[in-house]
Amino acid sequence: MADDKINILLVDDQPAKLLSYEVILRDLGENLIKATSAREALELLLKRDIAVVLIDVCMPELDGFQLAAMIREHPRFRQTAIIFISAIHLSDVDRLRGYEMGAVDYVPVPVIPEVLRAKVRVFAELYRKNRQLEQLNRELEERVAQRTAELQASTARLLDSERLRSFALAAGRMGSWDWDAATGESTWDEGQCRIFGVDPKSFSVRLDTLRALIHHEDWLPLIQGWKNLLKDAQTFQTEFRAVRPNGEIRWCVSSAAASIGPDGRITRVSGVIIDITDRKEAEERQSLLAREVDHRARNALAVVQAIIRLTRAKSVDAYVEAVEGRIRALSRAHMLLSHARWQGADLGRLVDEELGPYRTGETGRIAVTGPDLVLHPATAQTLALALHELATNAAKHGALSANAGRVQFAWELKAGSLVLYWKESGGPTVKAPATQGYGTRVISASIERQLGGRAIFDWRPEGLNCVMSIPRSDRVEEAKFAGQIQREKEHAAPAPKLVNGNRILLVEDEALVAMMMRDSLVELGFFVIGPFDRADEALTCAANEPLDAAILDVNLGGDLVYPVAERLARRDVPFVFVTGYDAENIDTRYAHVPVLQKPIEREVLQGLFVSSVNDAGKPAWHVSVGGLAPQNLAVASAPER
Repeated sequence: MADDKINILLVDDQPAKLLSYEVILRDLGENLIKATSAREALELLLKRDIAVVLIDVCMPELDGFQLAAMIREHPRFRQTAIIFISAIHLSDVDRLRGYEMGAVDYVPVPVIPEVLRAKVRVFAELYRKNRQLEQLNRELEERVAQRTAELQASTARLLDSERLRSFALAAGRMGSWDWDAATGESTWDEGQCRIFGVDPKSFSVRLDTLRALIHHEDWLPLIQGWKNLLKDAQTFQTEFRAVRPNGEIRWCVSSAAASIGPDGRITRVSGVIIDITDRKEAEERQSLLAREVDHRARNALAVVQAIIRLTRAKSVDAYVEAVEGRIRALSRAHMLLSHARWQGADLGRLVDEELGPYRTGETGRIAVTGPDLVLHPATAQTLALALHELATNAAKHGALSANAGRVQFAWELKAGSLVLYWKESGGPTVKAPATQGYGTRVISASIERQLGGRAIFDWRPEGLNCVMSIPRSDRVEEAKFAGQIQREKEHAAPAPKLVNGNRILLVEDEALVAMMMRDSLVELGFFVIGPFDRADEALTCAANEPLDAAILDVNLGGDLVYPVAERLARRDVPFVFVTGYDAENIDTRYAHVPVLQKPIEREVLQGLFVSSVNDAGKPAWHVSVGGLAPQNLAVASAPER
């Protein structure tokens, strides 16, 4: 629109230059105003609103720096964009001087038209947006003022018509009450009586009867809030604990408002009480869960620290390999527990997974003995937590914190129970703690309360001895799946032989994970395209690049990788998914696609893709799942064609 044009002031003592600037900036569609001297420029600035000033540095009388300083001294032009044009090479001191005078940018001579237009366009649009924003702010302030007046009038009407019995509904876990200032009498509705557990027919609201129903720690704050309400006649809200006559405690939130008479005095106070016990209990459970997550994270870091400190190797490569192997063992333990939610868990494998990260290669450092047993999922999870606490404590303070330390863990079946023995030796001298630690409480609570068993701790000087007994019932089964597990181990297919030169598309948004996977694939002889961390970039590659296979992270910073998978499927390019979530979260359209769960081991990548020869004698690439460990592969089937 013509009236939306802004003014751009061009200042130069040479008319030819002004003409060239005018030609360059004509396509912007703005009002171009020319001045051949600093004096003329100041006169134009006082008469018009100028958005951008283009100033030649070298001018007679007043140079560009001096003109900029004078412009900035005027309150109207403190935010005006000033761009210097200089035909001479400016030193850093000159540039600094210019910026101090108020310059926002420099353009050297010879002027590049595109650069000049781009710079001026930016500041012109910024000026236009600021002007529009100012207009919108003015309109908004007017609307807010109008709306505020309407709301005040509406609120006054509502207070006049409903203040006597606001929140008077007694449905659900709400109750209402009313206090008459003239008589001093209080009335409760049935909902209020139900919250406090009193009989509405016989209960009399008095100060002494009310105090008996309020928790002693909340009584004084409640009285103080009441006094403030009567003093200031303002609304009042607070939380407190109600103590029912049977001793049950209920959390409540109370809101109250005072009614004012014509003489300005309070005539009555009406309020509502809501039972928020369920919400409070949910908050407590959430807080407990947060503390438990924090505790588990700290323990995991302690395990990693112990692995790094206790690992011994003859070379850096051997050391890295050993540390990586033990950290992977931590991941496998987590995956085993995840699977235990749906099927039986082998006790021997559970123990190996939990204690594996602490093995340092020394024979006899950790000894494990016991018969083949299969645990109910709930029992497996609880026992894994107990083992984790025992092992973490041993790594922090017990036998596993010293190179000479030893741990013996054994279990046996007795009449009606499974008995497990934990014995430490060779570590620092141990003495019984003065108070029960968090780990001890977790073990006692999980074994005794959750499983109905018993945990005994014997803090001997040479090391902790712990005996845990668990009722058998249906929670422990003798080797029901042990044979099947052993057969799975014996019939695992060997890793396929790799062939160099295969083009693999890698899509992964975690930078370190992507670097690790890329390096591993390159070391194995693959040509890696990527990694890509965005679905749109990966989609372009999947559509245009020649590919033999792909590894796709499912969740890319909140965006799903399925459009890339669809494009690969249309091109008949095999792929696998990688995720840190459970395989059940994968789109059902891709139920046939293998799913690798993080973290990914190098051996898994090594056995991921194999080559075969088609009828034409050309290599045909497909996904290999036979050599993948079951804890890393969630869906063991090749893509359908």
